[in-house]
Amino acid sequence: MSENRLGQVYAVLAFLFWGAIAPIYFKQVASVEPLEVLIHRIFWSFVILIPLLFITKQVDIFKIIIKDAQKLKYLAFSTFFISLNWLVFIWAVANDKIMETAFGYYINPLVSVFLGYVFFQERMTRYQNLAIFIAFIAVLYQLISLGSLPIVSLTLALSFAFYGMIRKKINVGSIVGLFVETLILMPFALIGIYYLMMNDKISFLNSSEYINIMLTLGGLITIIPLLLFNGAATRMRLSTLGFFQYIGPTCAFFLAIFIYNEEFNTDKLITFSLIWLALVIFSLDSFNTRNKNKKLGK
Repeated sequence: MSENRLGQVYAVLAFLFWGAIAPIYFKQVASVEPLEVLIHRIFWSFVILIPLLFITKQVDIFKIIIKDAQKLKYLAFSTFFISLNWLVFIWAVANDKIMETAFGYYINPLVSVFLGYVFFQERMTRYQNLAIFIAFIAVLYQLISLGSLPIVSLTLALSFAFYGMIRKKINVGSIVGLFVETLILMPFALIGIYYLMMNDKISFLNSSEYINIMLTLGGLITIIPLLLFNGAATRMRLSTLGFFQYIGPTCAFFLAIFIYNEEFNTDKLITFSLIWLALVIFSLDSFNTRNKNKKLGK
């Protein structure tokens, strides 16, 4: 199997994991407070990342990062955005809002392009402008039809877009970066555990054996797709990898409808149809741009 083909396999597996396995996993621990689920995700990710640093021989890189005040400042901001993203996703899945998470991750690439324009003065094509405008219409339609903004969707899209923007700016490897982020979060996680214990709200070791085991798997649920994504990113073009990202929200969308029976009415159909139209325009434009760059030798 060629490296590019192997990268495609890794990409499909990574986004299947994020779009299908992750929601199913968080449904299994829906009886546990979202805050405690988040704490377990942080703690067990931290535990798994320690040996991974040694296995991947990135300990020296970690030592350099923690001495760089500028990178640590940016990683503190990225930590805030990824922890917010995790918490909102956990809460949404537990409260039968998987479809809203799918909507959020569908609009995420459009939000990322817009942020690139705002913060990095990256040029936007007229088709990207059109796609973002249609996405705006979709959000506006949901506001009018439902009487409220899709807070979950927008929070997930914005938090992950800001997270990606910051991580792109500082260019820190995924494993080292995530380890630093979980390290920053560990004191807050310990405070959270103390709060839950003092208020007799902690579920771990006070629930069924199944729930206890599932909570300890929080780290693997975080790390496995990350490693698969890294494997894909190092073997294929990032522009090509971008086309695979829609696998995740598509899996979540079908999971919400056919497995968890979330409501899918006419208003939601119109909203998603607008988003799908925007993504088709965005994807075709990206494809054409990539082909033009190939011809120009860029």
